[in-house]
Amino acid sequence: MLDRLPFLVGLRYVRAKRRNHFISFISLTSMLGLTLGVAVLILVLSVMNGFDHELRTRILGMVPHTRIEATDGLTQWQALADRLTQRERVVGAAPYVEQQGMFSADGNNQGGMVTGIKPERERQVSIVDEHMQRGSLDELEPGSWNVVLGSALARQLGVGVGDRVTLLVPEASITPAGVFPRLKRFTVSGTFSVGAELDGRLAYANIADMQTLARLGDAVGGLRLELDDLFAASSETQAIVNDLGPGYRGRDWTFTQGNLFQAIQMEKRMIGLLLTVIIAVAAFNIVSTLVMVVTDKRADIAILRTIGATPRSIMGIFMVQGLAIGVIGIAIGVVAGILLALTVSDLIGWVESAFGIHFLDAGVYFISELPSQLRSSDVINIVGAAFGLTFLSTLYPAWRAARVQPADVLRYE
Repeated sequence: MLDRLPFLVGLRYVRAKRRNHFISFISLTSMLGLTLGVAVLILVLSVMNGFDHELRTRILGMVPHTRIEATDGLTQWQALADRLTQRERVVGAAPYVEQQGMFSADGNNQGGMVTGIKPERERQVSIVDEHMQRGSLDELEPGSWNVVLGSALARQLGVGVGDRVTLLVPEASITPAGVFPRLKRFTVSGTFSVGAELDGRLAYANIADMQTLARLGDAVGGLRLELDDLFAASSETQAIVNDLGPGYRGRDWTFTQGNLFQAIQMEKRMIGLLLTVIIAVAAFNIVSTLVMVVTDKRADIAILRTIGATPRSIMGIFMVQGLAIGVIGIAIGVVAGILLALTVSDLIGWVESAFGIHFLDAGVYFISELPSQLRSSDVINIVGAAFGLTFLSTLYPAWRAARVQPADVLRYE
């Protein structure tokens, strides 16, 4: 019977109505604090995961995982592409020619990066074809001098499909009349939108047209590779360059977008750490609650000791009580946090439609809806941290209860 004593008495103390209502209030506050901390932490981490996922699929869907370039340009790119796609991690390869320049149309000027592509191969390494608003990549035929603009870039230039834009490249042409900047007129054949800043500075043209404009002949700027695991890009790029030998160089996505994703991961860790403080405060309230309960139950402890309860059993009673408060608060918080994480996008959408406000303006942010991605690993880590803090918070009050001397207490009863 005494083996079950900590559970029976500890759970009874949780359910019992106390004469001291302040202790009950502190217990409720501790439980609600744990509930709030766990729920908010699950929700915030899910939203951060959602932003990370959107950035990864949109920005890195447009940015190549890795690039392979040659010092003197790639002339036999087809053979090299076939060779690289035989590697285990490489799932696609496409040639490209990049040209930085200034677009001009009807007095509007905007800088941008024009990438010459082969449409049939570009689909292997980019998601641009899946996000075409108007037109198609197939309209980028050799000699057509068509161009596909990002939606933001087209809006800044004030052009649409069928309009003409002039591309000014930072290279000079020497003519009998003097030195003039090189420029070429393109016809806008389509627009794309991935909902990111890339919409305001990227454009696509046929690779043959860009080879002519850049005066590369049959050479291309390099190969863009798609990998099965983008986080293996650094090691795979180094391995490819080592296999190819001198004259080749590689550059993966971490050179251009790595800082952005590192910043997101840092923010996620810091927000998680700060919100864990809420759980720590709630756990500290459990310490206060149990200390006051021990003081209030000194007579009960003395009686239990006189009928044979060991200090270990007394310690277990108050640990069970504190853990019961914590488990109830954590369980409610987990349920609430999961429900909020799964429905936050719909809730925000309902608030926006009901009150006519917009939390995420598509013109400012790269997305217009609040993303959320619930991960079981986050929930497990949060529950483990909350339970650990709760367990630690029960040790001192329980140890203090076990040190109560029956004779000192009953002497004055």
